[in-house]
Amino acid sequence: QHQAGFMMPLFNRNKQNTGALLICFNDKVNADIRGRLAFVQEFIGFNELVLEHLETAEAQTNLFHAFAMMTASAVDVKSAYTGEHCKRVPELTQMLAEKMVADKGVFSGFKMDKKQWEELLLAAWLHDCGKVSTPDFIMDKSTKLETVYDRIHEVRMRYEVLKRDAEIGYLEAVLEGADKRQARMHCEQLQRTLESEFAFVAECNLGSEFMADDKIARLDKLAQRTWLRTLPDDIGISRQEKVKKTAQTLPVIETVLTNKIEHFYAWDEKKKLPVNGLRDFKIKQPEYQYNRGELYNLGIKAGTLTAEDRYNINEHIVQTYMMLDQLPYPEHLKNVPIIAGSHHERIDGKGYPLELAGEEIPLQGRIIAVADVFEALTASDRPYKEAKPLSLALKIMANMVKDKHLDQELFDLFLTTGVYSQYATEYLTEQQIDIVDIDSIRGIYLPAIDDDSLITKQKVIA
Repeated sequence: QHQAGFMMPLFNRNKQNTGALLICFNDKVNADIRGRLAFVQEFIGFNELVLEHLETAEAQTNLFHAFAMMTASAVDVKSAYTGEHCKRVPELTQMLAEKMVADKGVFSGFKMDKKQWEELLLAAWLHDCGKVSTPDFIMDKSTKLETVYDRIHEVRMRYEVLKRDAEIGYLEAVLEGADKRQARMHCEQLQRTLESEFAFVAECNLGSEFMADDKIARLDKLAQRTWLRTLPDDIGISRQEKVKKTAQTLPVIETVLTNKIEHFYAWDEKKKLPVNGLRDFKIKQPEYQYNRGELYNLGIKAGTLTAEDRYNINEHIVQTYMMLDQLPYPEHLKNVPIIAGSHHERIDGKGYPLELAGEEIPLQGRIIAVADVFEALTASDRPYKEAKPLSLALKIMANMVKDKHLDQELFDLFLTTGVYSQYATEYLTEQQIDIVDIDSIRGIYLPAIDDDSLITKQKVIA
C-alpha cells in the first residue's frame, strides 16, 4: 500500500481548473522529493499551456473548415438552380483524387499528404464562393425577358391594349356607317394577327430553340407595331430609375417591343475589374453591367442569357479570387485561391478568367473542373433543365476532352476506374443510370492523341 500521495490541480492560463494529477509514493516523502514535486507541478503547468495551444489551433482549423462549408451551403441555398452543387463537387473531387493516389499508371507518382488533402478539399468547397455576389435574377434567369419578374407580361398587356383598340376601331367604323360585316371581319383578322404575333414573341422568350436569322428578322419587323400610351411612366418608380427618364408629352406612341435608354445600366464601381490587382484577369467586361432592352433580349440566339448576363455569371470566378485572396493562409493552404479559381480554365487556354493553358492550370484545379462539369451535367435538382442520363453526360465530357476543354488523363481515369459509377450509385436517379459503353466513349478522344502523351508528367502546386 502507498505511504503518501499528492493531488495537484491543473489550471490553464485563464486559471480554469482542467483536471488533477495524483502522485502516490510507496515510501515516506522527504524534503528532496517535496522539492521535485514543486518542479513537477511547474512542468505540468507548462504542458497545460502547450496542450491548450494545440487545442486552440485545432479549434481554429475546425472553425475555418466549418466556415468554408457554410459559405458553400449559402451558395447552394441562394438559388434553386444550383441544387447541392457546392456540396457534391468536393465529394466527387475526393473520389477522383483517391483513384489518382492509388493509380499505378499515368498517376503513379501522384501522392498527397494530410496537408495537401486539406488544401484540395477546401478549394473544392470554396470553388464557387464568388456566386454569393451574383444577382439571383441572373442566376435564375429562366426566360429572356425575366429580371426580378418576367417582363413578357408587359408585352402581353400591350397586345391586350391593341386587341381592345381593334374592337374599338370596329365599333367606331360601324357608328360611322361602314359595312358591319366587313368591319367585323377586319377586326377579327387584326386580332388573330396580334394573337399570332404575341404567340411568336412568347415562344422567343423561352429560349428553348435557336433563333435563326429568319426569326430575328420577323421579330424586328413585328417590333415596329405601335400602341398608344396615355399614362406617365415616370411616377411610382425608384429615384434611380427616374433619373433615366426623359420628359414626354402624353399621349405617346411606342413600339410593342423596345430598347430604351433606361434599359442600359452603368457599372457599379464595386463590380468593375480591378486595375493592377493581384491577378491579371483576361475576362473582358462589357460596356454595360446590364442591358435589359426588350428587343435585344428577345433576339438572343441561344438560351436566355445576354452577353452581359453571361459575363455577370462568369464573373463569379473573379469574385472567388478576390474573396479568397484576402484571407491570411498558413503556408500549406496558400494555393487555395488558384486551385479554386482555375476550374473554368481550359487545356487549350480558352477558359477564364486568367486564360491559363495546359500545365499552367494546377492539377488540383483540373481535378475540380472534371468534378464540376460532371455534377452539373447529371444534377437532377435543377428546375431549369432535365437531368442527363449517365451515358450522355460522359459523352459530352468526352467531347470536351477532345476539344481541349478538360484534362484528358484525368477524365480517362475518372471513366476507367468507375468514379462516375461510384457517384451515380449514391446521387443519380434510377432513370439516369443507363448502360455506359466505356470503349465507345474513350474512342471519342483517344484517336486524336499520340501514344507518348499518355505518360505526361502532372504538375501539382507545391
